[in-house]
Amino acid sequence: MDSKTTKPMPTEAGIRAFHERCEAFYPADAVNASVEQQRQWYDALCAEFDAPSPEGLTRRDERVAGRIPVRYYRPAEVASGTRVFYIHGGGFVVGSLESHDAICAELAHGAQVELVSVDYRLAPEHLWPAAFEDCCDVLEALLADGRPLVVAGDSAGGNLSAGIVLKAKAEGLAGIVGQVLIYPGLGGDLTRGSYIEMAQAPLLSTADVDYYREVLKAPADEPFAHPLRAADLSGLPPAYVSGAYFDPLRDDARAYAARLAQAGVDVTYREEPQMVHSWLRARRMSPGAREGFVRLVQAVARLAGTGLRRR
Repeated sequence: MDSKTTKPMPTEAGIRAFHERCEAFYPADAVNASVEQQRQWYDALCAEFDAPSPEGLTRRDERVAGRIPVRYYRPAEVASGTRVFYIHGGGFVVGSLESHDAICAELAHGAQVELVSVDYRLAPEHLWPAAFEDCCDVLEALLADGRPLVVAGDSAGGNLSAGIVLKAKAEGLAGIVGQVLIYPGLGGDLTRGSYIEMAQAPLLSTADVDYYREVLKAPADEPFAHPLRAADLSGLPPAYVSGAYFDPLRDDARAYAARLAQAGVDVTYREEPQMVHSWLRARRMSPGAREGFVRLVQAVARLAGTGLRRR
């Protein structure tokens, strides 16, 4: 297959329909538009895939350090004192508390844990390390009360999750009992592997990844921004890493999971064979995405120690 002329495409009907529905709201060349336009399109896309709130789940909005918006989710049934800190994706350019609200609510409900999401500062108004520092500040605030924490995030949020876990280890912060990285971008080589094979994959291209990196302007040699460049991954908390086959970021997930395992970290790697980037939003229209979300919920529950019953 010539990756420069052929768009790799899954065969599952549900995920193909999801792709078409997404591009009706968020065009494939969205990064060529102004940041304001990108955010308008993304907000409309997220609203299109909104979902009813789980019965009995409550939300509470607060600010950490008087400036960082966070949202607390408490499901009707809480089976563990461990909380989940969720960091949304969006290429560091788009996304908010609202964009991932339904995902966070369903994850909290399914895993039977309290969850906290963060509205970190976005680029290009706020360059590296603004988003990273916001997430670190929230992490420290959540750990301060002594409750165990699972750090989770998708895409850019997966990058931030891996980065703050690395920083917490470097600073000797205790209390992180798990990390969940969902189709994360971890600083892989744009000229190799899935960045070439899946350069024109649906919903995220290698050119898009390059654009987001250029907008963020994180130093190329900074391992907290590019976790694959970290010299030592030993001593990190147990991990669940989820990759999507039709995604230029796929090999980042594969490589990081492999390095975690080599470093002696308890890691589970799951690759969704028919999924594309952003498949979390397809969980209600794609069998593959539905199964992937179930496995994600189970992984979070296991790391949180809820003893979740099989469903």
